[in-house]
Amino acid sequence: MAEKAVHETKAHKTDVDVVTRARGFWEKNSKPIIYISTAIILLIGGYLAYKYMFKLPKEEKANDAVFVVQKYFSDFSNSPDSLKATLANRVLNGDGGNSGALKFISKYDGTDAANLCQYYAGASYLHLKQFDKAIKHLKDFNTDAPQIQSRAYGMIGDAYAELKKNNDALDYYRKAADVNEKDEFTSSEFLFRAGLFAETIGKKKEAIDLYKKIKKDYPLTDRATNIDRYLARLGEVED
Repeated sequence: MAEKAVHETKAHKTDVDVVTRARGFWEKNSKPIIYISTAIILLIGGYLAYKYMFKLPKEEKANDAVFVVQKYFSDFSNSPDSLKATLANRVLNGDGGNSGALKFISKYDGTDAANLCQYYAGASYLHLKQFDKAIKHLKDFNTDAPQIQSRAYGMIGDAYAELKKNNDALDYYRKAADVNEKDEFTSSEFLFRAGLFAETIGKKKEAIDLYKKIKKDYPLTDRATNIDRYLARLGEVED
């Protein structure tokens, strides 16, 4: 029994570390995140003249040019810890010969590719612990792809958590779970993250509600399998 208690204490510490360190979540999820590098979000054009005489040519140029920033971001996402800071800066600022995400956003403002670079910039700033800048760029990013938007909201939550803006962090963890409810893995993960964060900041009732939602809505997920342990330590034990 003592051994079990020690094990659970260590598990709890690990869980708390996950929500209080933004970088830990980024590293855990970096490989799935890079798959967005080929995603191009379709924007609705305005007037036909604008669309065909200006917007579409600009979109085509942006799409042709963005592959360099995508390569930088892929390198950053797959790199060992010792290189991540250097490569995050390259994502943002380029390598001297090629521009990074920041100049790309300015040059191709209003294009799908520039929108994608907002995500790259936000993720890079998050790793560099420049949390205000990460929030700005991730809020400027938007997509109809729910899995990608969910991760963007989650990273905003991480940044707010690091800034001790707990209510904002919890709101964005909830948004990350809600935006893609049909995806059991993503939604259950962010509900768990929201619940664990609520628990760590003393919002016991909200934590219980979030844990119960996992159990009710996503009973077949890995998070649901062990959720009774988290409910029990908050005093919620089923008869």
